[in-house]
Amino acid sequence: MLWRLQHSRTNMIAYMFRRRRQSPHPSLGNVRHQSTPSQFYHNKQLELYASKEAKPLTLRQLVFFGRSMNEDRLFKSANYVRTELPVRIAHRLRDLQALPYVVVTQEGVAKVYELYWSAFEKFRNYPPVTTLKENEDFCNFLSVLLDEHASVIPNLSLGLSLSSPYLPPEKLDAFMRRMLISRISRRVLAEHHIALSEMYGGLKNEEPEEPHVGIIFTGLKVKRSIEKCVKLLTERPMWLEVGGRAAMDVHWPQVKIDGHLDAKFAYIREHFEYIAFQLLKNSMRSTVLKHQGVPVLPSIQVTIVAGENDIGLRISDQGGGLSSFQNEISNPSDLFSFSHIRNATRLEDSRLGALRMASEHGLRATVDEQVSHWQQLVPSKGQAVGREENSEPKDLPQPRIGIGLPMSYIFATYFGGSLELVSLDGWGTDVYLRLPKLGTNLEGIEV
Repeated sequence: MLWRLQHSRTNMIAYMFRRRRQSPHPSLGNVRHQSTPSQFYHNKQLELYASKEAKPLTLRQLVFFGRSMNEDRLFKSANYVRTELPVRIAHRLRDLQALPYVVVTQEGVAKVYELYWSAFEKFRNYPPVTTLKENEDFCNFLSVLLDEHASVIPNLSLGLSLSSPYLPPEKLDAFMRRMLISRISRRVLAEHHIALSEMYGGLKNEEPEEPHVGIIFTGLKVKRSIEKCVKLLTERPMWLEVGGRAAMDVHWPQVKIDGHLDAKFAYIREHFEYIAFQLLKNSMRSTVLKHQGVPVLPSIQVTIVAGENDIGLRISDQGGGLSSFQNEISNPSDLFSFSHIRNATRLEDSRLGALRMASEHGLRATVDEQVSHWQQLVPSKGQAVGREENSEPKDLPQPRIGIGLPMSYIFATYFGGSLELVSLDGWGTDVYLRLPKLGTNLEGIEV
């Protein structure tokens, strides 16, 4: 009896997700409203896929399989992605269907559900890949879906932030963790297969200084990636963080790197650089805001440690700590939370407005994306800051969407690493990042 009640509720929620939509999402093409019998059938298909276990992989397995690529392996890779992704999507659709009604009706949640359902149907009906031309078409199909799903992170964050008053913090954060980890896992598989296909087809050349297989760099140089992040961060406009008037005659703090400077390991470079970029960006911003009016800012210290089984980073700043005037939190880990109970900034109007804007343009959680955004805001040569048309926004810092630290935590823990913030309030913050070195940890998928 209990099973029947739960089953009926799940079907009702699935039906409600569809019915509450006033018009199809523009990126879903000709997705039609479904009749009740059709929806029941489709829910049966969802149950079939959701009953299957996901097959998590390690970095080592991905590297080993992709290292000696041939046509047969390329087709196996394509068909693994084709059959694995609908299973992972089905588990997340079930998670969405299990949400309380008041959460389902929040802005952004239904958009994510529709995107996931559309992707599930497309993968479920995609034919096997047996030729190079079919693999090329499949890669194009994956690329289109990756672009369509760029709005998932800000829409999820917006919807769950608005749902924060109706969900206990631990339940809200557990749901967001499952959704974001699953999203990372799907993008890793899709982007890795696309990269393998490009390498096999001669469209992407090997980098001799940092060899890679697909998207995994087998000899990722830690110091080099950190220096890249520092260079990009020091080139960004100061007014983005502290406002136009306050940015006059202010320079970013120096970043000093010590420790095991020759350390390298196998990892997804995009993930590592995103984490380092976000942590350094926060440290630099805090240092500037803490020491306004000081001619020489205290430097930020980055220490690299190459252990036997992992790579460690410590980033130390003198930005005043985490419980300063910039934050109102009781525990540093609350900054990873999407609940307003743990992190009150989740329901700030500026934060919600920034999320709405990001949901329109999409957010892929990459360094390149952020740099591209900054470059679009920088005045052209010969044009003074604050004198061009629409100069008003430059008097205030750009609104923050609050995704960087939570996503860094998800990226760090995806393959079994850790990220810890230690605040010395009134002085500064130490951040400890640990990432597994051997590539033998399974994806941390929660199904």
